[in-house]
Amino acid sequence: MKRAQGRSQSSGVTRPRPSGERETSIRRGVEVLLSVAEDESLANGGLGVTRIADLLGREKSQVSRTLKALSEYGLVERNQDSTYRLGWGLFALAQVAGERRLLDAAVPGMRGIALSLGESVHLSVLQGTGTLTVLSESSGRTVQAVSWVGRITPAYCTSSGRALLLDSTEEDLERIFANVEFVALATRTVSSVHELALRIAKARRHGYVVVDEEFEPDLIGVAVPIRDANGTIVASLNVSAPRFRFLRRVAPAARELLAVSAELSHQLGARDAAQASA
Repeated sequence: MKRAQGRSQSSGVTRPRPSGERETSIRRGVEVLLSVAEDESLANGGLGVTRIADLLGREKSQVSRTLKALSEYGLVERNQDSTYRLGWGLFALAQVAGERRLLDAAVPGMRGIALSLGESVHLSVLQGTGTLTVLSESSGRTVQAVSWVGRITPAYCTSSGRALLLDSTEEDLERIFANVEFVALATRTVSSVHELALRIAKARRHGYVVVDEEFEPDLIGVAVPIRDANGTIVASLNVSAPRFRFLRRVAPAARELLAVSAELSHQLGARDAAQASA
């Protein structure tokens, strides 16, 4: 029984103790993990022990021990500046969570687009004010956009992020990006919520998003939303590639992405094409 008091028992996975000690530890771990997933953390690339302790009203030593335990399981990762961000372990868990059906269903269509266009295709979800790429299909090209699977990129200046925000009003965007600085990452990056809202409104009329030299110089991306049975955007499909070879193929790429997203939306319960592309 002595072994049951060790690390495996403290994980909360098996044989909980009758006392409230385990429940308290689990609750503390969840609170800290959710803090690392907050908009402030995502916008800044992580939070430090002191800031998390302040947000939760807990002792720094307590938060530090919790972060150490979470990092052992890969649920958080420690940055070089001693702040903490969400870890790869959490991403791995997400892959087998409720949207596993979408991940599995997306592979054939994404593979077809990658082969047809000769470019990599990405499936992404919104995480706070960022975009998390959860699946990629590579074209096999030597020169192509970097794979961002498992990484979070700004939603305001990426095609995938903007497709995930396609239904958002300017008021929605004001709320979402209230504490986010719109950093100019390339020559055409939006500089304000109002400018973002205008570009989203234009994209909404077309049904797809094009982001040209906003996230990286000489990079262009096109993206479309994927909707569930309620018509809610739950993911996006996008292709990003060097501008010199992709600029004239944006429209054909959009058509292929729209066709695959309509099929995926249908599989998630969208009743018709109108709802899938609403």
